[in-house]
Amino acid sequence: MKMKILYWSPRILAIVAILFMMVFSLDCFDEGPIKDIFICFIMHNIPAFILIAVLVISWRWELIGGLLFVIAFIAAGIFFKSFTGNPASLIVIAPFLVTGAL
Repeated sequence: MKMKILYWSPRILAIVAILFMMVFSLDCFDEGPIKDIFICFIMHNIPAFILIAVLVISWRWELIGGLLFVIAFIAAGIFFKSFTGNPASLIVIAPFLVTGAL
């Protein structure tokens, strides 16, 4: 039973964290042409699409996926300047470090 929890918890955590990131793209749905709304939605979800690709890789190869999630955490920390001036962004990217560690 404990092995199943260790097997499924990083996958579920990654899925929930990716869905949480995708919620931020819902601000694109306002008045305007449908083309602009679609482009805005796609642009906001590029990080989520990359993380979905990492999740698919990690589903097949656990060790490589764990390393990719840790790398994604470090890259997001550098991009969002989490380590020098924006510690609140760690709330969004910390689940990827935990997923990589599990």
